[in-house]
Amino acid sequence: MKYAARRIASFLLTMVIVSFLAFMAFDVISGDPATALLGTEATPEAIAALRTEMGLDRPLGVRYGEWLLGFFTGDLGTSYVYHQSVSEIIAPKISVTLLLSFVSFLLILLISIPLGLSAAKRSGGALEAAGTAFNQFCMAVPPFFTGMLLSYLFGVILKWFMPGVFPDLSTDFPGAMRHIFFAAIAIAVPRIAMTVRMLKSTIQSEMRKSYVRTAISRGNDRSAVLRVHVLKNSLVPVITFLAQTMAEIVAGGIVVEQVFAIPGLGRMLVSSISNRDYPMVQAIVVILALWVVLSGTVADLVNQRIDPRLRLGGDR
Repeated sequence: MKYAARRIASFLLTMVIVSFLAFMAFDVISGDPATALLGTEATPEAIAALRTEMGLDRPLGVRYGEWLLGFFTGDLGTSYVYHQSVSEIIAPKISVTLLLSFVSFLLILLISIPLGLSAAKRSGGALEAAGTAFNQFCMAVPPFFTGMLLSYLFGVILKWFMPGVFPDLSTDFPGAMRHIFFAAIAIAVPRIAMTVRMLKSTIQSEMRKSYVRTAISRGNDRSAVLRVHVLKNSLVPVITFLAQTMAEIVAGGIVVEQVFAIPGLGRMLVSSISNRDYPMVQAIVVILALWVVLSGTVADLVNQRIDPRLRLGGDR
């Protein structure tokens, strides 16, 4: 319990720091949103009046305190460009991005763990060499390039979906899922390769330990020992790696959303940065950071439950 309490406290502190840095960053970078909205030909009086209307003339600490309080109550401010509530604008985009991340992560789990187990059983030979070469190739291909290939093959040639046109989730869920599925494949391919390599290395290292040799020497089936004991003891570094993969999914998703024209947080973030829509950018950055930090926190808590040594160490 002490370990869990410390991890949760660390999570909250990290989010406060990230939110403050995200809020402060737009006060120190060059450019003024009022000038960007009115244009360089606007008079100083008009710019000053708009800054007052937008609340930019108030101290940074006051504005951050109000924003942080609003974040916990669901009020993320008003978009400078759309003149609407940020919460209302990004709510449907959050669902799209979460769905894309979930499908990507599910593909990584369902494919990488069986492949990692299979790769760990092979030792030497041409088949392992070919598998290693293919694995390296998959890690080297960037998601946007894979996305372009998938979009051309399955969208332009096979016409399984319409590239550049994302159907509405509420009215055409199957059509939207086709876009999301192929985008998820593009995101997942290099991460599957990385996870397979990590799992293979961890399992092979675990298989060389004395308890495994003892269990096999006593007549236990090698595959059963691998599944029941070795896999469980290999999961701690793999779960940590998968938590780190969540950050990569978010980063890769920003680019892939552009390729597949998916209206998620990534596309909105790029557009908002270009338009200097700071309330929108601040909200999206903090939400993405929340997703990444929460993944790491959950992974640590799961690892503590799996490995008794972590549990004992965390409660001291």
